[in-house]
Amino acid sequence: MTFSHGFIRRPIATSLLSAAILLIGAVAYPLLPVAPLPQVDFPTVQVSANLPGASPETMASNVATPLERQFSLIAGLTEMTSTSTAGSTQITLQFELNRNIDGAAQDTQAAINAASGQLPTNLPSPPTYRKVNPADAPIMVIAMTSDALPLTVVDDYADNIMAQQLSQISGVGLVFVGGAQKPAVRIQLDPAKIASMGLGLEEIRAQVANATVNAPKGTIDAPAQSFTVYTDDQVLSAAKWNNIVVAYRAGAPVRVRDIGTAIDGAENTKLAAWAGSKRAILLPITKQPGANVIDTVNRVRAALPRLTAMIPQSIDTQFLVDRTQTIRSSVADVQFTLMLTICLVVMVIFVFLRNVTATVIPSVTVPLALLGTTAVMYLVGYSIDNLSLMALTIA
Repeated sequence: MTFSHGFIRRPIATSLLSAAILLIGAVAYPLLPVAPLPQVDFPTVQVSANLPGASPETMASNVATPLERQFSLIAGLTEMTSTSTAGSTQITLQFELNRNIDGAAQDTQAAINAASGQLPTNLPSPPTYRKVNPADAPIMVIAMTSDALPLTVVDDYADNIMAQQLSQISGVGLVFVGGAQKPAVRIQLDPAKIASMGLGLEEIRAQVANATVNAPKGTIDAPAQSFTVYTDDQVLSAAKWNNIVVAYRAGAPVRVRDIGTAIDGAENTKLAAWAGSKRAILLPITKQPGANVIDTVNRVRAALPRLTAMIPQSIDTQFLVDRTQTIRSSVADVQFTLMLTICLVVMVIFVFLRNVTATVIPSVTVPLALLGTTAVMYLVGYSIDNLSLMALTIA
């Protein structure tokens, strides 16, 4: 008795089984995630450290080198790349494919702690890390521009409203802010005036840092109640910074305006982004692992009118990059090839056999087998991509 003998003897059961496979496959096919390539999660951790004012050479020797020395001791590390720029160091650690990402992150934190004693003491904050997947390129990029508002204001709306709301959409992973122009007050000093006052840059820096500390002032205790002393020490505008006292000479105060000028500007003037010929704030969006990239982009597009209503009308938003356009076209092309292959198979069988009954059998079984395969693909976590569709076409 062969494997097919039981199906031949029980045609009704065979028909019901075929109908069940057809229904299960028809339900599973729309649920399969769509992607250009199969999802591969590389265990990767990215470490960031910042030291404002330091040169790339200083960052590489004093910050990156001690960290790299400790990272090289982590088990399962396959690749480590480091990039040092003015005031910033980025170290990317890639581990073996079977390494647990959470365990790798814990080992990374332990290595950072071990290297902390060798790092400069004036680091504003300890090095930080985040778990990333280099295979997850942004699925789309939204650009925000304005002809009426400064970029610092546009950045505020992008960071606090758009990025926060976009992150809550189903399927969206991380939302970054590119070309960030966070508002800051910059003090431009006159070297000649500083020298005439006998002041040093470190002395001025310390006084400026202490001038806007929002520290507790204490309490006043009475027999029946207590009063909290509160003063607003935050200086947020350049006009007020010009009146800050940085030193005393001959009993007279030396203010910022006496040795330079405070101006409103961006926190980092070396960051910039453009949309065409306009300066812009960019929002690159990545998807969550396993999410359907096309469905995610559709949800973002549907939510954009609601989000733009939450920001001033003078801010223009546009889609700068949409990867689903190429994904849709490539997947549709392979799907067309698959359908064409099925038709050619049926036609070749009819040409050689010249029998309608014999031709109907493969014309039914081939689509049925493909739908059954999609059900298995859904169970094992596969996606509809160029490779899987090519495999189905060849099969």
